[in-house]
Amino acid sequence: MVKKVLLSTLAFLVLLFVIYWDLVSYGLQQAKGQLTIISNTQDVSDVLASDNVPDSIKHQIRNIEEARLFAFDSLGLKQSDNYTTFYAQKGQVSLWNLSASEPFALEPKLWSFPILGSFPYKGFFDLEKAKTEAKELKDEGYDVRIRPVGGWSTLGWTKDPILSNMLRRTEGSLVELIIHELTHSTLFVKDDIEFNENLASFIGEKGAVAFLNNKYGKGSSAYYDYIISEEDSETFRDHMLLAAGKLDSLYQSMIEISSDSIKSKKKEQMINEIIISIDTLHFHNERYYQIFQNTLPNNAYFMSYLRYYSSNDSLESLLSNSYDNDLRSFIEGMVEYHK
Repeated sequence: MVKKVLLSTLAFLVLLFVIYWDLVSYGLQQAKGQLTIISNTQDVSDVLASDNVPDSIKHQIRNIEEARLFAFDSLGLKQSDNYTTFYAQKGQVSLWNLSASEPFALEPKLWSFPILGSFPYKGFFDLEKAKTEAKELKDEGYDVRIRPVGGWSTLGWTKDPILSNMLRRTEGSLVELIIHELTHSTLFVKDDIEFNENLASFIGEKGAVAFLNNKYGKGSSAYYDYIISEEDSETFRDHMLLAAGKLDSLYQSMIEISSDSIKSKKKEQMINEIIISIDTLHFHNERYYQIFQNTLPNNAYFMSYLRYYSSNDSLESLLSNSYDNDLRSFIEGMVEYHK
């Protein structure tokens, strides 16, 4: 009897393994990628003590150390050992993000993972594997986007390292990234990626402004440069969010249309109008005018702006009206509410 139970259990486990092989395979690839990075990191103290490391890199690492302390002591983010190790990428991208959306609706494709929940994207340490899955999704009719990832949070599963490519950023952008990722390790609501990313983006930007003001003052070039960069980013972001709203209205109006060809033409016309209208916007940095010179945006692209910034106005209002613009109290309130 015991033998039959064991055999039945084994058969059941084998069946589950076969059924969920794609998920198991992906998990193994992720584990391998993470372990490869973790096993090749150095302690920050060793990097700073090395005579072979350029002063420019050491300077940026010290900026990260200051950003961590500010995030913990002034903003009240959860203390951790994240960003106390360093991984040299040697100019290569370590991780790519793959996302997909329905072709005629701003609805993301979701991937579900045990314990972690559902996500509207997948990460790949191997670009070719990301491209293979992207092609499969395109063949199924999805709008697809692959983009390099500058930083990520493992939510406490591992000690997140400083990636050398991060150090190419300006100080303000680097601080924003670190605070963004530390927000994830402080608060992460299962199955609500849009809230998580909107919150982390909002706190990252507000935290960077507070950090630069605290360190240099509002009259400094570092503060001014970041504010100017944020103005450009906000102008472009607002345009993309407005565009997403127009596309959503278009898709709603085409529900009764059965011809995908007609839908595609209307969609293409709308996106072209969105791109052309960028020339009417004012930017300090003219790179924004050429942003779609080589690659046109699709639904997956517009979904990314909804995912990261659609709640910015409501979060701004909440910070101002309920927390008197006290960012630390705001963060404490968010954590308490989502316990």
